[in-house]
Amino acid sequence: MDNNNDPIREFETERENRIAGYGKLDAWKGLSTDWMQSAFAEKYMYNFAWGGRPIIQLPSDMVAFQEVVWAAKPDLIIETGIAHGGSLILSASLLAMLDYCDAVATGGVVDPKTAKRRVLGIDIDIRAHNKAAIEAHPLSSKIDMFEGSSIEQPMIERVHDYAKDYERVLVCLDSNHTHDHVLAELNAYADLATKDSYCLVFDTVIEDLPADTFPDRPWAPGNNAKTAVHEFLKSHPEFAIDQEINQKLLISAAPDGWLKRIG
Repeated sequence: MDNNNDPIREFETERENRIAGYGKLDAWKGLSTDWMQSAFAEKYMYNFAWGGRPIIQLPSDMVAFQEVVWAAKPDLIIETGIAHGGSLILSASLLAMLDYCDAVATGGVVDPKTAKRRVLGIDIDIRAHNKAAIEAHPLSSKIDMFEGSSIEQPMIERVHDYAKDYERVLVCLDSNHTHDHVLAELNAYADLATKDSYCLVFDTVIEDLPADTFPDRPWAPGNNAKTAVHEFLKSHPEFAIDQEINQKLLISAAPDGWLKRIG
């Protein structure tokens, strides 16, 4: 069946062609960069919540993340960086949706106590009030949290041991955004992302913003998540930037950070 007889595929083809053309729209991309600079200055991404918990993300990235989770259908999502826990709740809610869809497809019923899909969050400092709020959330049965440095060997081994029984794994890196730290996290955890799933690296946008955007932080242009991604990709051909997501968002904290495992 060609596109003329398949309206769904025709729509998808039009979308793909439109997105592919965005890469040539330099003026629009420049506006997006200017907007992002103002968004950081005004703490725009601190304004949102998911499932009642603050989530420090852009709405556009949340929507794209939903698309990635739906496509990859992971059994486990590993996240470095917890903060207020909104991202953990987002991941848990998407996994709960996958559980429900599986149950509908098989004529069964979801039992939250036995559903296998889970979220693992890692943070060097899980503040007591955030931990209590996450543990009190209705989706807490799908969430585990490890406290400690994500790049120290005991934690790396602990996470790998936790992940060994899962068939489809998705990884999100969103903690310390310096080059060395992100590269260490990529080397520690990217290999856990299974084929056709993703290792997502957030705050790569730091490379594209003026040097004075983050005066009180150790990261800056030349020393950030994006520089780590490109260093990592030099020796890891099993990953590639998902260019469709990369190009279509325009407003994103993770340009070049949507890494799909292709091998």
